[in-house]
Amino acid sequence: MNVLDLIRPSIKALKPYSSARDEFQGATDDMVFLDANENPFENGVNRYPDPKQGNVKTLLSKIKGIPVENILLGNGSDEVLDLIYRAFCEPNVDNIITLPPTYGMYSVLANINAVDIRKVQLTSDFQPNVNEILKIGDRNSKLLLLCSPNNPTGNSFSEESIEKLLREFKGAVVIDEAYIDFSNNPSWLIRLNEFPNLVVTQTLSKAYGMAGIRLGICYASKEIIAVLNNIKPPYNVNELTQQRAINQLENEEQTQNQIQTILEEREVLVSELKTISFVSKIYPSDANFILAKVDDATKRYNELIGKGIVIRNRTSQPGCENCLRFTVGTPDENKILIETLKSI
Repeated sequence: MNVLDLIRPSIKALKPYSSARDEFQGATDDMVFLDANENPFENGVNRYPDPKQGNVKTLLSKIKGIPVENILLGNGSDEVLDLIYRAFCEPNVDNIITLPPTYGMYSVLANINAVDIRKVQLTSDFQPNVNEILKIGDRNSKLLLLCSPNNPTGNSFSEESIEKLLREFKGAVVIDEAYIDFSNNPSWLIRLNEFPNLVVTQTLSKAYGMAGIRLGICYASKEIIAVLNNIKPPYNVNELTQQRAINQLENEEQTQNQIQTILEEREVLVSELKTISFVSKIYPSDANFILAKVDDATKRYNELIGKGIVIRNRTSQPGCENCLRFTVGTPDENKILIETLKSI
């Protein structure tokens, strides 16, 4: 597959905007910059940020073992996904395939970009219906969105299913790995070079505890990354975000310690939820949350709200009738949750 054949013709022909910081590189501290119409008085953020986010990407490259040329950063994963839609999908012509229940922004972004949505519901055990996906796709099916570990179900998709889709789906396969750090399964990054149509998205919002800075990551072939770089806004990741990301990425030990605590607390929550009388099923989780079926999700959700605890009611999602989603909190927060559940 030549994945560039999937890119919109207008995007392939696009001449990207060249910012002042794109045109001149190799700055030193003693240089005078009068090229970008910036306020000259130094306050730490009076200059435009690095449009290529070189220092952040260098750290990510070291941690993930992926070359810098295969990395794109965005203002949250939502911007990364939006750029992917714009690169691949011709408005009012092309379509994407999603697998509900899944992350709701996939459909929102499709609607924003005037792209048709084809849905193939996950099986009863929340796995992709591979044959139906391949059957429903056509020459205008440009993207297949796989969230693994999946939100809101928490489980990972089987390696066999994903590999078959990568080999046989005729468009790009986007694997959203927002929760991969909480899973024992390896990231699909280790097979990035094997599949030209593979795009992997990750984030600093979950395991790295940086939801507030909005930093999403895309890993793909250098050809796809080059296209996405051409269409992204010139300074899409601000200086403060880059600085906070660098500080956190340099403290990998702290991140791993927090992940371990969350995993331990996840098991505590699973064990305790089994003792709650109105909880009838707890689904396996490779994420930092647990999906559980209860007797009446809306009733239990409102009771918890009344006790000052906010969770997520997922009963409206396909296959998730009367299901609640519990994020794994701190040990103290989880203790409060369990005590409250037992009291109601």
